[in-house]
Amino acid sequence: MKVIGLGDNVIDRYMNKNMMYPGGNAINFAVNAKKCEVDSAYLGVFGDDEEAELIKYSLEDLGVDISKCRKLENGTTKRCDINIIDGERELLNVDIGANWPKPIRIEKDELEYLAEFDLIHSSCNAKLEDQIYKLKEIDSIITFDFSTKDKYRTDEYLQKICPYIDLALFSCENMNINEIKIFQKKIHDFGCKYVLVTMGKNGQVFFDGNKYYNGKVKLVNPVDTMGAGDSFIAAFIVTLLRFGWKDNNKLTENEILSAFEKASNYSADICMIEGAYGYGKPIKEKR
Repeated sequence: MKVIGLGDNVIDRYMNKNMMYPGGNAINFAVNAKKCEVDSAYLGVFGDDEEAELIKYSLEDLGVDISKCRKLENGTTKRCDINIIDGERELLNVDIGANWPKPIRIEKDELEYLAEFDLIHSSCNAKLEDQIYKLKEIDSIITFDFSTKDKYRTDEYLQKICPYIDLALFSCENMNINEIKIFQKKIHDFGCKYVLVTMGKNGQVFFDGNKYYNGKVKLVNPVDTMGAGDSFIAAFIVTLLRFGWKDNNKLTENEILSAFEKASNYSADICMIEGAYGYGKPIKEKR
């Protein structure tokens, strides 16, 4: 079983602690899948700076394959500046620098490589919405994290993604359960087979087109919630793959509920470390 994270890489800078940590949806997915004892890889474009070196070092140290990644000469890694207060994040600033790498182009060579994986995970932050359709040329399961922002929930955006993916993921802490169920039905009608919504401490809802399934959160006193959603997603997906999830089969209630439990326990553990997955380093310079 092999999975790959496709897309973004960033540095999360904790300004009130003067520390920086590797992150990004695709990176976090690949790392957490590896921690769940699945062969994993990351495909994207790195910058050419200290931040990129930290990200690459962490992935190589954990055994995540980055052999097909590219580096943009003089490229700048995206920085997300935050404060961590009582384990919760406060976003201060996002800085892509003077030469942020453009999204990777998915061409013939990339498709041949991606076809080696059982599952490909990407997100809105990968900026691949105009290329996702290409992935349906291969047999891999495709999962996609739409995150929280309204600009990634317009009909125009959803139409570019939903018909070409197998599982859509959303974070909807500010919606009530009835709104969430209506929203999930809409996503399914756009062509996506499965829809998972996370609601922070209020749990999760999974929709298979016919039935809604509810998950629970394992409550802890978190050290840091950075990457908690990505860790939940990775553990949830890996559990389903271990049950034999394929592109053409239907998930059972037992499989879905078991995945909820495994993912809740795993993400609770991740909340007890600093950064999305550790590997912190002091901030030394400004751009």
